[in-house]
Amino acid sequence: MATNYDRLDAGQRAIVDASVTTYERVRPELKNVTRDVLYTLRDIFKEADVTPLFVTGRTKTVESFRQKISRLDPPAEPGGEPTLKFPDPFRTLNDMVGVRVITKLPSENAVVANLVKRQRQIFDCRGDREKAIGSIESGTYGYSSRHLILRTLQNDAVRAYQAVFNPELPANGSYFFECQIRTIFAHAWSEIEHDIRFKSQDPRAWSPQFDRQFTATAAMLEVVEKEFAELHERYETVVSYWDAAGEGGSPLTPDRIREVWLTLLPHVDRKVDDDWGWAAELLAAHGLTETRQLVELLDAERITDVRKALDHRYSPGPDRLLDDLLLWRFGPEHIDLTAEPADADAHPRRDSLLRRLKQIERYRLT
Repeated sequence: MATNYDRLDAGQRAIVDASVTTYERVRPELKNVTRDVLYTLRDIFKEADVTPLFVTGRTKTVESFRQKISRLDPPAEPGGEPTLKFPDPFRTLNDMVGVRVITKLPSENAVVANLVKRQRQIFDCRGDREKAIGSIESGTYGYSSRHLILRTLQNDAVRAYQAVFNPELPANGSYFFECQIRTIFAHAWSEIEHDIRFKSQDPRAWSPQFDRQFTATAAMLEVVEKEFAELHERYETVVSYWDAAGEGGSPLTPDRIREVWLTLLPHVDRKVDDDWGWAAELLAAHGLTETRQLVELLDAERITDVRKALDHRYSPGPDRLLDDLLLWRFGPEHIDLTAEPADADAHPRRDSLLRRLKQIERYRLT
């Protein structure tokens, strides 16, 4: 199968061969540059609030370098000859040294990028591009990846490379390299896409179905990432509910009860007449006035037991389920605090609670 290099004419091939010879000579020093910036970035994240899954780096292989600088641009004029896309690769290529920072969630990409860009004593950021922006604005799909072009400052490993590359020029320790920041899902997608789409440039090895499948998987990837982002956000919210000195100590207003309920139990049928004010009154009757107390009450195992004990004919809404949970936990005390007096002329709520309490007691005996 023909490669980029195979399509070059004799003159173009001579230019590429000369660059490849130089690259073979300097690549060992470039590997040291890669190692240096990689370790530097890893050290940055040791003290950071965000912890990437991993940070990896690579120096472009000789063959990959050959194939990239063998790419051709279309003729400048009709009937003309195609020209080399990278005739002076050592001045124009920024990905001979590449570092990748792999995160868990899309929101971490921006945090990581900002952290790296703040290391102004080490790196000078000369480019910052979000690869997904074009596809978002065009209504298409592609993987999301933050691409930073960084320039090293007074770097000794770079000076050693520059001394080998051209001993006649002063070594200033300044070198451009690429830092890609993306999630683990986007990383997997891009690796597979790169193997199929970019490593196989021969049009005979391409099918329109590949494009369709890449688009479909990119769309699914976006959905999965959104779901994980929402899951993480919900987790952080729930954890905060247990903080007595923070969110957990917030008073149980009707709106707060609704917020907590919809966070913990969004699957429970929310009827239009659910009365969150009544819920606040029920909780306050037992001295439950703080968020963490409601969260403790809404224990998953307790809810399961209540459902089994009462065998609800209709799926209860939040008002009824909360009432039953308080009855389960407080028993007769709940009846005395929230129902009509026993000697009232009519006491339908008391009767209902007594009946449900007997069901609970029978269930506990089984």
